[in-house]
Amino acid sequence: MAQINVMVVDDSAFMRRAITTMLENEPDIKVIATARSGEEAVTKALQVVPDVITMDVEMPGMGGLEAIRRIVADHRTPIIMCSSLTREGAETTFRALELGAVDFIAKPDAAYVNITDVARDLIAKVRAVSRRGAQPAQPIVHHPLPEAEPVRIVAPPAARAITSSPYQCVAIGTSTGGPVALSHVVPRLPANFPLPVLIVQHMPLGFTRPLADRLNSQSQIAVHEAVNGMILEAGTALIVPSGKQVALRRTGHETEVRLVEDDGTSLHVPSVDVMTAQIAQAYGRASLAVILTGMGQDGVRGLRAIKDRGGYVLGQNEETCVVYGMPRAAAKEGLVDREAPLDDIAPIVCDLAGVAKA
Repeated sequence: MAQINVMVVDDSAFMRRAITTMLENEPDIKVIATARSGEEAVTKALQVVPDVITMDVEMPGMGGLEAIRRIVADHRTPIIMCSSLTREGAETTFRALELGAVDFIAKPDAAYVNITDVARDLIAKVRAVSRRGAQPAQPIVHHPLPEAEPVRIVAPPAARAITSSPYQCVAIGTSTGGPVALSHVVPRLPANFPLPVLIVQHMPLGFTRPLADRLNSQSQIAVHEAVNGMILEAGTALIVPSGKQVALRRTGHETEVRLVEDDGTSLHVPSVDVMTAQIAQAYGRASLAVILTGMGQDGVRGLRAIKDRGGYVLGQNEETCVVYGMPRAAAKEGLVDREAPLDDIAPIVCDLAGVAKA
């Protein structure tokens, strides 16, 4: 079993000890260094060359954002953020991801979160990004859609031919690396995008609304955190809130969003499997699904339901994924009609939806 060497960066001695203890309870993980500031983190990253770094954002002197910028530029070491459960903490975390951090966890605090859940999440993410040698996501450059390069659609071998039947809804599922991936996709959909979009992004409680607000400020379509009773509408993207599963109720030409408690069978809440299965049931062959970067295999069961009903599945390719887990699992099961680089996803979705990109 290969050892994963981790450096823990936090200005709090308590947090350094807590995170170190979480990680070193695992036989394959060793904390080889700690740092109390951004300056110390940059220096030690060069000295000890860790496989993964956990990083607090709010530190005296050089903050976590500047430290991330320097470490990513010099070492390309995977960095997992430890974020406070506040709106300001969420906003800073999304900025850290844009600068090159690969993922984040909710900062362990016994007053707010279940420490056991945080430890399990952190350990899984450390293993995932170290095995993959995960690279920071591509830098974000927001271009209006008319400036996008045209993409020629070529049907893959054995892919279902695109018929004249219109797609009626887009489902997007993602996990590790997802906030940045979504920032490459959603803002490139035009204001006249003719389909509703439903999104599941794995993240802790409290982060989906700031994510929706951030994407809304960047996008030509409207982006909201889903609220019980909302109707799926063309030109609007809804993000399923953390801690809830989504159920869809279709009546005539309207599809209503219902937010429900998990039944205890899902590893993730919200779950891509649950969301895509609901899309398949509501829209059948008119379902268009996109599976983006993320660890694990959430989505396989729901995407199979979409394929069984004749829908279409687009997957992000390995080269542009932060972690090629969820797209790989779907492709391995033969559920992906086409894989594409991240920056080609939005133009392809526009072509499939029948909307001009210029």
